[in-house]
Amino acid sequence: MRETKFIRNIWLGIENLLLHKLRSFLTMLGVVFGVGSVVAMLAVGEGASKEALSQIRKLGSNNIIISSKQSAEEQSTSTMHSHMSIYGLTYDDFSRINQSFPSIDKAVPVKLLQKDTRLGQRSMELRVVGTTEAWFELVPREILAGRILTRADNEDFSTVAVLTEFGARKLLATRNTIGQIIRIGGNSFEVAGIVKSESGQAGNMQIPDQEIDAYIPIRVARNYFGDVFSKMTAGSRSSELVELHQIIAQVDDTAHVETTAAGIQRMLETFHKKTDYEISVPLALLKQAEATKRTFNIVLGSIAGISLLVGGIGIMNIMLASVTERTREIGIRRAIGAKRRQIIVQFLIETVVLSTIGGIVGLGIGVLIPSLITYFAKMPTVITPQSILLPLFISAGIGIIFGLYPAASAARVDPIVALRHE
Repeated sequence: MRETKFIRNIWLGIENLLLHKLRSFLTMLGVVFGVGSVVAMLAVGEGASKEALSQIRKLGSNNIIISSKQSAEEQSTSTMHSHMSIYGLTYDDFSRINQSFPSIDKAVPVKLLQKDTRLGQRSMELRVVGTTEAWFELVPREILAGRILTRADNEDFSTVAVLTEFGARKLLATRNTIGQIIRIGGNSFEVAGIVKSESGQAGNMQIPDQEIDAYIPIRVARNYFGDVFSKMTAGSRSSELVELHQIIAQVDDTAHVETTAAGIQRMLETFHKKTDYEISVPLALLKQAEATKRTFNIVLGSIAGISLLVGGIGIMNIMLASVTERTREIGIRRAIGAKRRQIIVQFLIETVVLSTIGGIVGLGIGVLIPSLITYFAKMPTVITPQSILLPLFISAGIGIIFGLYPAASAARVDPIVALRHE
């Protein structure tokens, strides 16, 4: 019986709203645009945050990346005259890091070189990464063909190379891939495998791998190319001696990452007179990005919530005008026995119906806008269940909150006075 009465009250509310179609439609627009903007803004914010977080996770939340860099003194000296710069990480640093910290599961040494690579008449400059088999455990990528480096490759000084997909397509086009002999920096290497290309920036950190990588055993890299690199800059020639360009350490638990990074920092300070290294902790960047994401969503939600507030004020204004227009109707209903509670319920139903329908229409617009942004601007957008349900509940809540005062005003109307109202 109560359900039937409630449904009848809803239909009565809809009929009353349809008596003034244009006014109801214009009033509903505030909620429509408010809900639509909330959904769209949250989708854009979620998409941007998800892309940033995925880039950071590619670095590995359990990894610590230590990189060689020129100290401030070396940089100022290198601009003055030709000289030999000696800086960066050493093989001894790698041994100490690998052996001194029980929390480190595995570590990988990395030597980076830019070398011209040739196959027949084709040539391109690749970033040669001298490393061990552990690289592919700390920086996992899909194997597209062949295999990755193995422990035996380093132990046997095997002249094999694993290419990224991008480099393989450019260099090995129309050729058999696995087993092909290419020349890297004048030395012959056999292509052992191809892995999926990855590249990009995660915050201020460069992802360890690039699209133009060629991975070779680190012992082979050191034997063939050495530790001294020459380069020409602004007409002057300078040389650098860098044993290792990077060391990537994987920690056994994320809870130990920051303390292990601090320990590595103290150890390097002991053995390096100059600050010729930098330590990057993806986990710290990940936490910062997640905190930024929460702040970003709160700000976007607050801005969009103002639109809903304006829509709620519009509903209150129209319902107050409706109470004035329907004063005689209210008086008649009170005179024939309607209670104040019933008058309040009737007006609340009308405001909730108005705001809920506006919310549903706004959801449709809010879902459409991110799709258009993704299609035309190529920006990633993500619509989550929370970004749909939250605005819908808020719009219904606005109908109740902003409808209470007009409903209470209608219930307080004196029946005798109302009957005399023209």
